[in-house]
Amino acid sequence: MRVLGIETTCDETAVAVVASRMGGDGGDILSNEVMSQIAQHAAYGGVVPEIAARAHIDVLDRLIARALANAGLDISGVDAVAASAGPGLIGGILVGLTAAKALALAADKPFIAVNHLEAHALTGRLTDRLDFPYLALLVSGGHTQLVAVQGVGDYRRLGSTVDDAAGEAFDKVAKMLGLSYPGGPQVERVAEAGDPRRFDFPRPMFGREGADFSLSGLKTAVRQEVARLGALSERDVADLCASFQAAIVDVIVDRVRSGLRLFAQSGARPNGLVIGGGVGANGAIRRALTRLCSEAGLRFVSPPPALCSDNGAIVAWAGLERFARGLTNDLDFAARPRWPLDAQASELHHGKA
Repeated sequence: MRVLGIETTCDETAVAVVASRMGGDGGDILSNEVMSQIAQHAAYGGVVPEIAARAHIDVLDRLIARALANAGLDISGVDAVAASAGPGLIGGILVGLTAAKALALAADKPFIAVNHLEAHALTGRLTDRLDFPYLALLVSGGHTQLVAVQGVGDYRRLGSTVDDAAGEAFDKVAKMLGLSYPGGPQVERVAEAGDPRRFDFPRPMFGREGADFSLSGLKTAVRQEVARLGALSERDVADLCASFQAAIVDVIVDRVRSGLRLFAQSGARPNGLVIGGGVGANGAIRRALTRLCSEAGLRFVSPPPALCSDNGAIVAWAGLERFARGLTNDLDFAARPRWPLDAQASELHHGKA
């Protein structure tokens, strides 16, 4: 089977074609086209929803044509069309969702609405053929949560952020320090030259029951230190970045460890830990989770950074996984700016969603 996937939930316009392998053993990415909007949003220090939606409109048709051409297909050669229907910025979602529905209607192909979080959660099965069940850590600008992935459409949220998402905290700290947008990669780059022990920032929720996250207090602590220091030297900025990143890493490792304990209480042992979302490309976080999984005797699946950030291949793969189980959607499926992943748990028992 071959599925075309469209992703427009934030500031990347992306289209891909993914094919299943014989026997259902993972997938092959036939094409994966991504158009970043960083240049359009950089002057504002963050994503402007109206600009993002217009940029999606400007390039989506060309990206669809390019993705099909690079896959060696026309639209008649795909078996279904999938698109992220949420969560995310409603204007952008509508652009991709409308295009996908139009393609499906014109080519008489099934349409599949994909939860953007589900796409990240299932990436480990695309890249590493990971069997259910497993634990997924989803960390991005809008989401930070731990999910027990028990099957396609069968998710149990073990913990989530009660305030800021990890990517949001990275971006806001970068802005405080005068670093360019997007902030996360800049903080990681500058932190390499810094001393992570200079500033003793808090580790919110560390050691607490459950697997929830809280990052607002850490962000506030950085702001207070910046105000105390006044004019910042390059050394100050590097040490602030390193100390902040070290705190984030400690929190994530602690919360994942707690999430694994919660998973075990269900009576099942996870087959691995998967990281997804833009922050999942952070090298310090990946190294720390590699050590944690090594100690726990657990497989750690860290997809290539290009598949951690928003892209069409993971949407196409999620669509393919759902299509293989008979889960398609009517063309009146509405865009959802908010769409909790675990709310899908009952869909497999109802055929079409």
